[in-house]
Order: sequence, then C-alpha cells, then structure tokens
Amino acid sequence: MPIEVRLFPCLQDNYGFLVRDAASGRVAAVDTPDGEAVLAAARERRWRIDLILNTHWHPDHTQGNAAVKAATGAQVVAPAEVSRVFPPDRVVAPGETVELGETRFEVLETGGHTLGHVSFHSADARAAFTGDALFALGCGRLFEGTPEQAWAGLQRLAALPPETGVWCAHEYTAANARFALSLDEAPALKRRAQEVFAARERGEPTVPTTIGLEKATNPFLRAPALANRVGKSGAPDHEAFAAVRAAKDAFKG
Repeated sequence: MPIEVRLFPCLQDNYGFLVRDAASGRVAAVDTPDGEAVLAAARERRWRIDLILNTHWHPDHTQGNAAVKAATGAQVVAPAEVSRVFPPDRVVAPGETVELGETRFEVLETGGHTLGHVSFHSADARAAFTGDALFALGCGRLFEGTPEQAWAGLQRLAALPPETGVWCAHEYTAANARFALSLDEAPALKRRAQEVFAARERGEPTVPTTIGLEKATNPFLRAPALANRVGKSGAPDHEAFAAVRAAKDAFKG
C-alpha cells in the first residue's frame, strides 16, 4: 500500500486526514479544520507532519494551518485563494503535481463550491481528497462558482478509475441519502442508503467512498438521469445538475 490514511473527526462534522507515504514516512495533513485535533492525531501515530494540503480557503479547512505549521514546520501547499486567510508556502494550480515522498498527487480543478477549489488525486494510491467538491452521495453548495464550473469539476472526478477512494471532508452522508431518496428510486441507492443509516447508528464513518459507488448512486453525478424529476428533461447536463443542487438547497427532509 503506497499510502496510509488516518481519518479523524473534527469540529461538528468535518473530517481531518493524515496521509503517510509508506516508502518515505513523510506525512501530509489534508486540510486543517482544527489544528489541535490534527496535531493530536499525528502524536497518536508518532507521525511528523511535513506538508499541509489545502483544498480551498474556507476556515473549516484552513484555520489550523498556523498551529500545525508552528508546531511542525510543515510546508503549506494550497491554491491561490487560500492566500485570503493564510499565506501558502507554495501556490499550486490545476495540472501541477505535489510529491509526498514517493507518492505523487495531481492537482485537479474542482471549483464551484469556491472559485479556486482543488482536489488532490494520486493514481498510484488510488485515492482522491476532494474537500467539499464531492461528498458521499452529495456535493458542496455553490457559494462562489457556477453550475457549469461545478459540473465540469465533478466530471473530472467521475473520470477517475471507479476503484479510486474518495476521501471527502464532511460527514453529511445520511442527510445526503435522505435527499437522494426523494429523487431516485434506484435499487442500488436504496441499498446504499440503508447501509449508510446503519453505519451512522453504529457511530461509524461513511468515508471513504469510491468513484464507482458515487457514479452509481450520487444524485449530483446522476443529474442527467434525474433531469425529469427536477423539471429539466432534455436540458443540458449542467442545467440538470443546477436543478438538483437547487432542490437539495431547499430540501427539508
């Protein structure tokens, strides 16, 4: 296994991730929802954090940068928008790569939730860290970007191999499942929703998921197939996606 991932809850519903390259022992924190929680997770494993990889600028993904950097000297690698809240040591753009020992992450453009949101994908490790762009059975609200931009980013993720693990940043899956069931009666979704509800009853995380599972059951990736359910039959795919996103924003279930 080229990487080991340590997932731990932060704040109300965030997840933090520590990623360790097996060959070199180098460690990255993907986002820093809570600096003390990130550092505690590293101490528990006796890991030293070398990199911080920020997916976007929102405080619940960056507010621990200062504490983690002060304690470890970790290099902060982030898209340019993170400069709004913390000065990165290295600004990365889509198409660039970031190396963690022998593990290479490609920076993917997944804007929409924020304009400059990125995801980090390692083909060798079969893992994608998607921040708030793609969730288990969901996607992030469009606070800054357009439906076209968000749909394009989701399609970049959907194009990854189906076995790719998706490490998303929030435990929203039960709520996402309830919304998905309001639009979609597919047997695969019904089975998955029951598994999600059972896992949450046991206090278990629903992350990671996989690209293949999301393509089969996530209503946002399935938006074109659900277009008639949101009044967009025959519309372009991004318009169907926008309608599904608007329905989720208004959903009270």
